[in-house]
Amino acid sequence: MKHRIVVLGAGYAGAFAAGNLARRLSPADAEITVVNAAPVFVERMRLHQLATGQDVASRELSDVFAGTGVRLRVARVTGLDPERRSVCVTGEDGDAELAYDTLLYALGSSVDHHGVPGAAEHAFDVTGRDSALRLRERLAGLDAGGSVLVVGEGLTGIESVTEFAESRPDLSVALAARGELGAWLSPGARRHLRRAFDRLGVTVHEHTRVEAVEPTRVITADGTSLPADVTVWSAGFAVHPLAAASGLEVTETGRIVVDRTMRSVSHPDVYAAGDSAHAIGDNGRPLPMSCASAGVTNMQATAAIVARLTGREVPTTGLKYYGNHISLGRRDAIFQMVDGDVRSKSWYLGGRTAARLKAGVLKGAGWGIAHPTFGVPKRRRRLTAVLAPSDVGSAA
Repeated sequence: MKHRIVVLGAGYAGAFAAGNLARRLSPADAEITVVNAAPVFVERMRLHQLATGQDVASRELSDVFAGTGVRLRVARVTGLDPERRSVCVTGEDGDAELAYDTLLYALGSSVDHHGVPGAAEHAFDVTGRDSALRLRERLAGLDAGGSVLVVGEGLTGIESVTEFAESRPDLSVALAARGELGAWLSPGARRHLRRAFDRLGVTVHEHTRVEAVEPTRVITADGTSLPADVTVWSAGFAVHPLAAASGLEVTETGRIVVDRTMRSVSHPDVYAAGDSAHAIGDNGRPLPMSCASAGVTNMQATAAIVARLTGREVPTTGLKYYGNHISLGRRDAIFQMVDGDVRSKSWYLGGRTAARLKAGVLKGAGWGIAHPTFGVPKRRRRLTAVLAPSDVGSAA
């Protein structure tokens, strides 16, 4: 019997991991199945562009994995039983149960409304393709002079509000920040950010906590009413509750607690990567939810899975967070390096050069997803044996 590897989620972490596993393990010994709710790969880093009406091509996952040996199951994950090593899914062909010997959990994250009244009912977000398309339709129907308010001053909020302002200069675009805009950036990058906001005409409401969202406005903690024909929520992310409900050891926020090799500390036949994993970086701090973290965690997870299944020593790949790359529309960006304590270094790159670099990163990530078997070795590694699940959990 082949060793059954199931990958939950085909975002940046899951899709890259599935491709790496197919590239490095012999199909004679391993069977790889990817479960994803949507039939297409979603470039999450470009969803704010999609929302403004830009042409963001989608890639069919069936095309991505064609010829790789990876099995694609378009279905929603509804249950996980790590004791029985099984996953429950539901799709167009009904409910099913998938058994696994090794599981890679990469379901990512979605918007977190933090229980703010009206946010779930009235606010839009760009954390998924469907939600971005709903926002796209709403923005397209907004007349000149309409108001758009983005809530949240993190990377997603900054990229979204600048994209909206550049694409629709006829709208009144604003951002509500709980603290100071760009407080985590170096002084030079912070000045660059403010100049970009001024150039694009973005109004900033600093030290503003949104307490309620209504159809045409938001209410702040001090009772102020801010106009918003469209409210876009980017004030936080939450992971899927499935891991916590399954009995895996998780943090208070539901992220799976993993060891240095991305293996669950409570269930050694389960690995996690991307936003779902609570991974400690090389600096001793938890890696933030980001595409960069998805990259390094999926590389470590796949390296560990391959090594344990083929009887090799598990390598240690780097778990470093180098910095933030923030697009400010299509012609401007900021690349901010951080030190080992995740504090911004004084040096930063801004302007068109940074924008071209960001475009290259996006293009490279998309190309990597579209070519999962690039560099396939002539001889893929054979498993040392058809391992029982207990063997995999105890392998060195």
